[in-house]
Amino acid sequence: MSTIPARIERMPYSSFHRRLLFMGGLGYVFDAMDAAVLAFLLPVLRVQWHLTSVQTGVLGSGTFIGYFVGASVAGILGDLIGRRKVMMWSLAIYCAASVASAVANDWPFFIVTRIIAGIGTGAESAIVAPFLSEFVARKYRGSFTGSLASFFSFGFVAAALLGYFVIPLGPDAWRAVMILTALPIVMLLWWRKALPESPRWLDSRGRTAEAEVIVAGIEAELRAAGVELAPLESVDVPAALVTANGKTVLGNLKTLWSARLARTTAMAWLMWLSITFSYYAFFTWIPGLLVQSGMTITRSFSYSLAMYLAQIPGYFSGAWLNEKIGRQATIASYMVLGGMAALGMALTHTNSGIMVSGIFLSFFMNGTYAGVYAYTPEVFPTDVRTTGMGVSSAIGRLGAIAAPILVGYLYPVFGFAGVFGTTTLVLLIGAVAVVLMGVPTRGRSLEDIAASTGNDRLELVESRQ
Repeated sequence: MSTIPARIERMPYSSFHRRLLFMGGLGYVFDAMDAAVLAFLLPVLRVQWHLTSVQTGVLGSGTFIGYFVGASVAGILGDLIGRRKVMMWSLAIYCAASVASAVANDWPFFIVTRIIAGIGTGAESAIVAPFLSEFVARKYRGSFTGSLASFFSFGFVAAALLGYFVIPLGPDAWRAVMILTALPIVMLLWWRKALPESPRWLDSRGRTAEAEVIVAGIEAELRAAGVELAPLESVDVPAALVTANGKTVLGNLKTLWSARLARTTAMAWLMWLSITFSYYAFFTWIPGLLVQSGMTITRSFSYSLAMYLAQIPGYFSGAWLNEKIGRQATIASYMVLGGMAALGMALTHTNSGIMVSGIFLSFFMNGTYAGVYAYTPEVFPTDVRTTGMGVSSAIGRLGAIAAPILVGYLYPVFGFAGVFGTTTLVLLIGAVAVVLMGVPTRGRSLEDIAASTGNDRLELVESRQ
């Protein structure tokens, strides 16, 4: 029996893990900046290119169409060819498309480049969390992955700063912003040298010798830093969890809806769909909605910046609560509280009320994501972990695609009340799905979660026979 899982589980949190956190986190910073900056471009491009409200919504959805494709493909390929290759190619695609976006002179060309960029960012967003979480022991995994997701907030704040300070400088200043979002291309050189493949994935593919080399290297780094490793404890990987379907695209997808994983997959899809729909209904449109409600662009962007800043404590509070009360409780409670904040946005009639409700909505929705990014990779076994994460994230992107378009239809007819009343309902549906259909993961190894999930599902099937 392989000792790879047990050797990873005994590793304390160290400089190696902090390095992984920073590498993956930087990727998330630019992913978020690319998605968020569009909200500040739309009010400008709407005027320059004489776009209708619906065309503006379609343009806002372009990135998320790419997200859907990228997340789906990345998850499947991550289980078939490895996490590291997918992560690096994703970054290259995104950077090239961002440069192309900067030279667009009309909205059809711009939306094509945004779709391609979305493929890259969607793929990277889907692969980073399940990839890097496989290096972390159960004791630290929830806070690690939640903290990793928190880097998204820095990207949103960076986008808000660019929107506030750079875009107003001139009619073509938005092109410079698009060039800035392509800067992470330089990270490829660092990732190529410093980022190892997941030992857990290699081990699950029978490439245990390669996994041994990577784990031995990490252990040597820890010992060189004066860390004394604890004796090995057995971490069982039951043969029943090694699926015969796990080496093909269709086989991996079938596994997600097998008896042992169907309820988990349904929960993950509902969770991602609800939070992603609500998130992008809010963040893609909020600067434009504030302008349409009578604010100047400058004042709208300053309000949006305050709401984006609330993401940072939202993410880190969620990451902290991941280990204190568990991922399920964190996700469900933050969704409910986010729904209450969305209801406040729907009912308020003052600028100060919009500001306060928007800050709380931003705080709780981003705290939810800290739980979602930690929870999703944990509930799927290693052989389909990135497929489960990628496809769940892709299903969520359907919400991101629909949200800007739906807001484009809802706001002219129903105003703030229609937009944020819908957001409240969707968040509550997601919270119920997590509570009723999820599985507990706090303080458990990835192998233990997979084993118990499999046994629970198999027992359910047997009881029906």
